[in-house]
Amino acid sequence: MSFSARYGTLIGLTAIVALFSALSPEAFARTSNLINITQQMSLLAIVALGATFVMSLSEFDLSVGAVVSMAGIVSVSLFGAGWGMVPTIVVTLVAGFAVGCISGFLVATWRMPSFIMTLAMGTIVGGLTFWISDGATLFGNIPNAFRDMGRGYLAGAPVLTLWALAATIFAAFILDYTELGRKMLAIGGNREAARLTGVPIVPTSVYAFGLCTLLAAVAGLLLTARLGSAHPTGGNGFLLQAYAAVFLGMTAFRDGQPNAPGTLLGAAIIAVVANGLTILGVPNYLQDIFTGLIIIAAVLVRNVGHKTQ
Repeated sequence: MSFSARYGTLIGLTAIVALFSALSPEAFARTSNLINITQQMSLLAIVALGATFVMSLSEFDLSVGAVVSMAGIVSVSLFGAGWGMVPTIVVTLVAGFAVGCISGFLVATWRMPSFIMTLAMGTIVGGLTFWISDGATLFGNIPNAFRDMGRGYLAGAPVLTLWALAATIFAAFILDYTELGRKMLAIGGNREAARLTGVPIVPTSVYAFGLCTLLAAVAGLLLTARLGSAHPTGGNGFLLQAYAAVFLGMTAFRDGQPNAPGTLLGAAIIAVVANGLTILGVPNYLQDIFTGLIIIAAVLVRNVGHKTQ
């Protein structure tokens, strides 16, 4: 793998940071703003790291946005019903994990297209979330200790940034240093070859999809903790950006393979672009256009690197 293919995305991020720093040194280049970017990207990074597990199977899970919303609504509903912090978190995470496990089982067992299966599952989860919340934003009896999970600083770093780093370490450990991770990547590389060599397709797929929605539920809990409320569509904006981050990450460090550090880098690119363009007063629709162009550029960098090999 050539230098440009391996490090082109990282170089691209450095160039983007340098560009915005030159255009707005008083606002963008401040240390406080760069720290703020790490906080802004944290929830996206966590959702994207979950999607990395499914992408390692060469599959998709389109229910992640709905699971983020569900986690928030379920947790606030349980707090409102008088549940304690620990049981509320546990039940919410188990519910999130279960959504992915169901999707993974049906995709692996019945060979249902993951795109269709998880779109349907996300629609079901979204409907249940609206039913529980009656379509309204929920506030109620959220403990201060729970809110502290998504607010403030620890050792000088935003708490949300530390959660994103922990999720990156967790995902990297699973994918790079465990048998489960190697099985996921084997299935993603060649499903039939993996099956013939004895890789258990169904359990591995169940775990991959389950880990994906588990991290989406973690992001939903942290989003609720940060906002002090939950909305039934609060997680919808994470879906496309999460997969954009994973795809950008696949152009970094490894030859087209999903990886946790690359996904974190992809989330950083999206966050830096959004932050820089906002500071420059660029409208939201133009920000979407720029983000799409960056993804195309990342693909071109990777392809050029392949041609030079």
